[in-house]
Amino acid sequence: MIQKLIHKIEDTKAPIVVGLDPMLSYIPEHIKKEAFEKLGETLEGAAEAVWQYNKALIDATFDLVPAIKPQIAMYEQFGIPGLIVFKKTIDYGRSKDLVVIGDVKRGDIGSTSEAYAIGHLGMAQVGNNRCPVFNEDFITVNPYFGTDGVAPFVDVCKKEKKGLFILVKTSNPSSGEFQDQLTGGRPLYKVVAEMVDQWGQQCMGTDYSYIGAVIGATYPEIGKAMRRILPKSYILVPGYGAQGGKAEDLKPYFNSDGLGAIVNSSRGIIAAYKQPGYEKYGETGFADAARQAVIDMRDDIMGALVTK
Repeated sequence: MIQKLIHKIEDTKAPIVVGLDPMLSYIPEHIKKEAFEKLGETLEGAAEAVWQYNKALIDATFDLVPAIKPQIAMYEQFGIPGLIVFKKTIDYGRSKDLVVIGDVKRGDIGSTSEAYAIGHLGMAQVGNNRCPVFNEDFITVNPYFGTDGVAPFVDVCKKEKKGLFILVKTSNPSSGEFQDQLTGGRPLYKVVAEMVDQWGQQCMGTDYSYIGAVIGATYPEIGKAMRRILPKSYILVPGYGAQGGKAEDLKPYFNSDGLGAIVNSSRGIIAAYKQPGYEKYGETGFADAARQAVIDMRDDIMGALVTK
């Protein structure tokens, strides 16, 4: 699957993943009104509004980007109806030939990790049948349990030719409370990055590993160091835009071939119509605003990379 992601990035010239993190406050009133009239102000009504919102966003951007990244918490908050929409969003994205990164941040040990991996990346054995479950192409994984927690995910990735993005240095302000702490004279995030490189060597594609890392855009100097440690791993980069990361900050995350990183934007795209510069689209033009935000982000990033 890493080869498909690379090919899609090369074809679109847009190392961008659209983070589908839908909050009800992002969804235009006319979509919520129609969903609530149909299903009431219920979990089902909320999930229907999310589905119609997601579908319109995918329709508006699928030809511009290689991937989408639904964040499962935004669906779980609406219970089973929300999880049904999570699955429908994955399936719809795949029907548009998008790579789907499930932002699930799973992590445990042994059979529990294996069950998470099967549920999101693998096939559930039901009698004589092997059944796909959520069926993302990549998922995010928390490495806090060490190899005991990550190895079951790696095993499923090898079997299914799917991938992981393992949390290394996240973009949130308090990440340093743990991730920057020294162990053996090195910050913990560096130790984790070295482990990701080891795990990644077990799952190599043609040029890049199926095992990548999550490293925030808000730490360009750390990104530069991590790029050296992880030369064959793709880096999923959150923190662009709303969290303060700028296109110029992204340059160290990419290799000299212009590949090696994919940059996430969530509300900066999906709620662009609420952002300065996109007000002209209004609520009814939310999908057109999202499309323009993707184009602007692509031009911003590629312009910075040209001057690398």
